[in-house]
Amino acid sequence: MSGGARPAFAHPTADTTAPALPFAPAAGSLAVRQLRLTEFRNYQRLRVELEPTSVVLVGDNGAGKTNLLEAVSFLAPGRGLRRSRLDEVQRGVRPSEPPPLSGWAVAAVLDVPGGRVAIGTGLENAPAANGDGEATRRVVRIDGRAAPSQLALGEHVAAIWLTPQLDRIWVDGPGNRRRFLDRMVSAFDPAHAGSLAAYDQAMRQRARLLAEGRTDAHWFAAVEDTMARHGVALTAARHDLVARLDQAARLGVGPFPRASLALTGEVEAWVATMAALDAEDQLRARLAANRGLDAQAGATLCGPHRADLAVRHLDRDIPAAQGSTGEQKAVLVAIVLAHARLATLARGRPPLLLLDEIAAHLDARKRAALFAEIIALGAQAWMTGTDAAAFAPLAGQAQFLRIEAGEIAPS
Repeated sequence: MSGGARPAFAHPTADTTAPALPFAPAAGSLAVRQLRLTEFRNYQRLRVELEPTSVVLVGDNGAGKTNLLEAVSFLAPGRGLRRSRLDEVQRGVRPSEPPPLSGWAVAAVLDVPGGRVAIGTGLENAPAANGDGEATRRVVRIDGRAAPSQLALGEHVAAIWLTPQLDRIWVDGPGNRRRFLDRMVSAFDPAHAGSLAAYDQAMRQRARLLAEGRTDAHWFAAVEDTMARHGVALTAARHDLVARLDQAARLGVGPFPRASLALTGEVEAWVATMAALDAEDQLRARLAANRGLDAQAGATLCGPHRADLAVRHLDRDIPAAQGSTGEQKAVLVAIVLAHARLATLARGRPPLLLLDEIAAHLDARKRAALFAEIIALGAQAWMTGTDAAAFAPLAGQAQFLRIEAGEIAPS
């Protein structure tokens, strides 16, 4: 393991075929075995070799622990666990330093069912769409070959994360809950991310038409048809997972509370009570009828982008939002563990679990139960904390690494 001024590894635009590594993957495993960073957050260069067990990252606040989790999250589709703009991920340089020679890059070799896969992703300069100069874009390479989009990552990597920002998920607005739910759905169905992207793009196109005062009914009909088809598809996928997750979460996991889940919203009620084609027709009709209202509001007032996830703490029979901070965190962890169990059964392997500052608000009994469940699932969990003692039950069953200012070493 090393950091600092090591030679740069191949940028994702270069060949990244999977090298041979000393450990054989367990059947059905998903584990990062090698991680390499270039110009990523506070890491100028980093290369670390890993075993297929869980990873505990210990260090002071600001040392770069969460940055490593964020790098791993970019191996799955999406904007990463911080939802940052791509240019924000680039390592900042001091005024005395020369500018970086390339954009940020994350490359990894992973154990997957059936063998190994090498993934590279990062920023690359490309001709601007208007032909004026260059623009940066995110590129993805899988086993050395360019992928058509980052959605291809979902065929190989599923990841679920918990960060301190999600500790308020039950009391914040529904947007965070939808994103949390969609991440869980994508771990089951990689095509879900594509449905989300298509729906969001069509909704933006419709909003632009409304803002420009367009009246061409054919344009609106085409974009609203796209919204209806993809909107019902993504709602059906959400509905299916929530139904299964509700059954699993009601059983509970060790000392964690039992929970119930329900998907709420207008389109969600249609999908639950009528055939998919009928729900599509209903959404098309509503979008057409609401053009004037949506133009006035400057927003689309009906659609799956307004759905919400209702969660109850069953042991106390209260909405999760009414529990204490510790109870809210315990419900969240219970749902993630129930989801990991379902994903393991559905896809034959557990997702990667990225658990930032996971020990906060969990007592020793719940921490021990969490670690035992991770081991039982065979999941590779990446966990961060400032105190290695909080992870003592994982001694001998996980890799402990110390992070200090962009450097990494065994702990």
